[in-house]
Amino acid sequence: MIKLKSIIGATALVVLGIIMGALLVSGFGVVRPSFADINIGTKTAPVTLDANASSFSKAFIEVAAKVTPEIVQIEVVSNRKDNPHGNFTIPFDPFNRLPKEQKGSGSGIIISPDGYIVTNNHVVKNAIKVTVGLSDKRTFTAKVVGTDPLTDLAVIKIKAKKLPTAFLGNSDGIKVGQWVMAIGNPLSLSSTVTAGIISAIGRGQLGLIKDRYGIENYIQTDAAINPGNSGGALVDLSGAVIGINSAIAASGNGTYIGYGFAIPINLVKAVAKELIANGKVTRGYIGIEISEVDDALAKSIGLDEPKGILVQKLVKGGSAAKAGIKEGDVILKIDSKVVNRPNELQTYIATKTAGTKVQLTLFRDGKTITKNVKLKPRNDRTEIKTVRNSNNSDESNDGNPTEITFDKIGLTVQNLSKEDKDTFNVNAGILITNVKRYGIAGDQNLSRGLIIVEADKKKIRNVKQFKRILESKKGSALLLKVEDQKGNTRLLGLDVPGK
Repeated sequence: MIKLKSIIGATALVVLGIIMGALLVSGFGVVRPSFADINIGTKTAPVTLDANASSFSKAFIEVAAKVTPEIVQIEVVSNRKDNPHGNFTIPFDPFNRLPKEQKGSGSGIIISPDGYIVTNNHVVKNAIKVTVGLSDKRTFTAKVVGTDPLTDLAVIKIKAKKLPTAFLGNSDGIKVGQWVMAIGNPLSLSSTVTAGIISAIGRGQLGLIKDRYGIENYIQTDAAINPGNSGGALVDLSGAVIGINSAIAASGNGTYIGYGFAIPINLVKAVAKELIANGKVTRGYIGIEISEVDDALAKSIGLDEPKGILVQKLVKGGSAAKAGIKEGDVILKIDSKVVNRPNELQTYIATKTAGTKVQLTLFRDGKTITKNVKLKPRNDRTEIKTVRNSNNSDESNDGNPTEITFDKIGLTVQNLSKEDKDTFNVNAGILITNVKRYGIAGDQNLSRGLIIVEADKKKIRNVKQFKRILESKKGSALLLKVEDQKGNTRLLGLDVPGK
């Protein structure tokens, strides 16, 4: 019996030992392993980078390290009624109890060792006080040297020496798909670096500059840009600044949703030099109103393809008018630079001062000609020349019918009544009374209420004459001059279907 108890006791001890051992090696935390025994993750990276991948990553690292000290943070106290800063929202105050001064922030790029900094005009607009913070945590009060609202650029100055200075590259050589980095101070977060590609170049007609002479020719990028990035650098992988970050396509709360826009650095360099030298820009102007050439317009004037820029109107007494340029001319080149969009021409001219001579290569009446133009300073009192119709047309206004619909084009026109002539202040032309939705005429910017004053460079008196000209252009395109109720004229091309 005693022997049996001894066996049972021994067995119980063995079982207890097994249970305790299980508890020790389980995750119940009764006994923890030492720090040296802890082994988490794998011992090697899942992928070994080759030399090319390592070099690519290293380029971003080196550019960030080199360029970041060249970017400053700008804090501005400005007038509340016209606060330009996108990262500060003013709440509704029906009793006008808010302070008259408001704070905002942005970025800037050091462009000289002695303290000149380029930024956006909208960053320092209406500034009462401008403070600059460097990457080494020093702060300075800055002076606004000059601003240029037409390009949204400004130069400020701090009293400092031996500052790290950015290398300003060549924006004419950039390509869509090229890797870039945006460096600035978004949302008041200093020294932020984002990366992406150039997603488009030559972006214009964004409506960011509210002036008829405003110059919009942006580099578009998907590198993240947010409020506060304004005035910061867009750089390539060599560390060259190729643009100044200026605007974003934003969501309802003003934050980044996919792409931003930067001013090309070649334009920045020209404007900055002038602002430093003179405190303002004495820009030269050609004195023309221009538009892009589409396919229908190209065919209507005999161009082999849609290219160049159409001269819609001339400034009376302006540089172009004095040089013999005419409405309907197509500018193919300025100096040796090919231009196919209005903002390309505007940007090139924006780098030239008044008194500079440029050479225009033009397409006119099937021939290529050149004209030398001396740029004149802007005169706010100059007006675009609008020439009213005279009574020297080749046909009277007593023909029938009085209204015609062209179904294939989607266009209805009628002869002008006396009331129409008084309303539009014209002597001749035909009135567009209807444009078919999604038709050819509508797609090519004709609309109800416009007057067709010329077709194929002939003055139009009635719908019968217009029909004859239209039928002679079947299978090609017709050049039209149209006028609105304010007297503004415009040249358009109209595709005319064949038989």
